Amino acid sequence: MANALVFQSAKKLARMIATRKVSATELMQAHIAQIERVNPLVNALVTFLPERALKAARALDKQLAQRSRQRHPAALPPLTGLPLAYKDLLPTKGIRTTFGSPIYADNIPTQDNVLVSRLSAAGAITIGKTNTPEFGAGSQTFNAVFGATRNPYDLTKTCGGSSGGGAVAVACGMLPFADGSDLAASLRNPGNYCNIVGFRPTPGRVPNWPNANAWDTQSTLGPMARSVEDAAFLFASMAGPDSRAPVSMSESGQLFSKSLARDFRHVRVAFTRDFDGLPMDPQVLAVMDQQKKILRSLGCKVEDACPDFSGAKEAFETIRSVSFAQKYAPLLKTHPHLLKDTVVWNIKQGLAVTGAQMGQAENLRTQLFQRMREFLERYEFFIGPVNQLPPYSVDLDYPRSIAGTRMENYLDWMKSCYYITITSHPAISVPAGFTDDAGPLAKDALGLPVGLQIVGRYRDDFGVLQLAHAYEQELRALTPAGQTPVLLRRPSIALASDAQ
Repeated sequence: MANALVFQSAKKLARMIATRKVSATELMQAHIAQIERVNPLVNALVTFLPERALKAARALDKQLAQRSRQRHPAALPPLTGLPLAYKDLLPTKGIRTTFGSPIYADNIPTQDNVLVSRLSAAGAITIGKTNTPEFGAGSQTFNAVFGATRNPYDLTKTCGGSSGGGAVAVACGMLPFADGSDLAASLRNPGNYCNIVGFRPTPGRVPNWPNANAWDTQSTLGPMARSVEDAAFLFASMAGPDSRAPVSMSESGQLFSKSLARDFRHVRVAFTRDFDGLPMDPQVLAVMDQQKKILRSLGCKVEDACPDFSGAKEAFETIRSVSFAQKYAPLLKTHPHLLKDTVVWNIKQGLAVTGAQMGQAENLRTQLFQRMREFLERYEFFIGPVNQLPPYSVDLDYPRSIAGTRMENYLDWMKSCYYITITSHPAISVPAGFTDDAGPLAKDALGLPVGLQIVGRYRDDFGVLQLAHAYEQELRALTPAGQTPVLLRRPSIALASDAQ
């Protein structure tokens, strides 16, 4: 029963609670049991609050019992009774928030991030916090406070990052969905590496407060889930304006509660296997080479094409380094020995940036946005790989080379994601295949997850979700009888029977 519950869709679980087919207490107990069994292997949740969560679930069940006796009960909040653990970068009132840094190892915030308040009001029950690298820096989830989070498909490999704890928890059935944030790749990378969905929305869709830079439009909050439908379900409660976040959009999150069904016949799609020359691991390319047939079976008109990303590296690295200096330069003065070397490097890079260099970076960013906008006037979507290599050793802070090409710094291997970040266009990672497996039409084989990245027009977050959902359904439909669809290949460590 427990496995059946923890791997059920979040949307269905919400309906089951609302109709009292399962109690909030039963659901919480199932997830607590899964966390207690699996988390010691993967280290995804770093703060665990089972007693608090069970107390909230039992109180909710009493409210639901009273509600069932009412003639015309009010509608329940959409996420009623669903467990949620927040990324350890989001302040949670009264709950330890470390930012993955020993400097804040005992930090207890006195206020919630707006997202925590918003999702709690939507009915979610807080069960803990999920692991993240120090200050979210780097797409490998490890820190000096809690250690590394491991990939559930191979415990010797990284789960990606920086939203790695949430991604692993979702993949393993410890949570029905999770929040995350994405600057370079931090929702898409762990989504890819953990065979789940990671959605980076257009900056401003989800407000972020408190925030040291209220005008930041590079980093953005978003959802992760085991399906696109569940990602949209969570996203509908995440999105929407907040007066404290000046870049937040005015549209309500209810826009994303609509059906994702859409006919994609004759829709023009641009496809790239390597972003016009980025180094790519052959195992990733093997999965990418299977994707055109899936998109064409949807009716899409697929053409090989790639935007011009000239200047993306300079623009991204400059603007990112200045943001690191803005936020963390004081810590470099007071706690230099407690900062990891890549964070120190990023701060120092930012402190060295001149006004002219920052102006040039903003000029390049503007040009990149306009080129992407014009490109997506010809095509409705741009599709390619999420990551340039499969999950690598969990003992390696970042890959030093890809396909024989040396990486210049700890950001260099994320170009396939941060090229999109710098344009501000929405992008999603969806499961596409596994290494040592040619894709959905090949023999079901063990391997490591490989994701597909779908990029949409500026602010067309709903369109991105629609195509991702259609792709997901087509991938499932094309899986030969008797084989497990890619999106349903769960980590073996998370599938032990209830008797174990």
